[in-house]
Amino acid sequence: MTEKKELSGLARQLLQSSGAQTFFTQTEFDEALVLARAEIMQVAIETTRQAIFIERQACADLASEWKQEELAEAIRNRIPSQRIQ
Repeated sequence: MTEKKELSGLARQLLQSSGAQTFFTQTEFDEALVLARAEIMQVAIETTRQAIFIERQACADLASEWKQEELAEAIRNRIPSQRIQ
């Protein structure tokens, strides 16, 4: 049997201070929190991947400037799926 729990004091306070009028059970709140955390992690992972790609591209550009084309190509091919075609 699924037992409905009431909101914690903190959850109730957060919802009340936001001007929200709808109340949720603790389970509903927890489920929404899990989804929000998953979305935050997804954005963090994608942002990190993009930052690594930008850094790798900058390193490859420097290697090219130093006439180290083999090194530049090796850096660019480090993660082939991210290589700009």
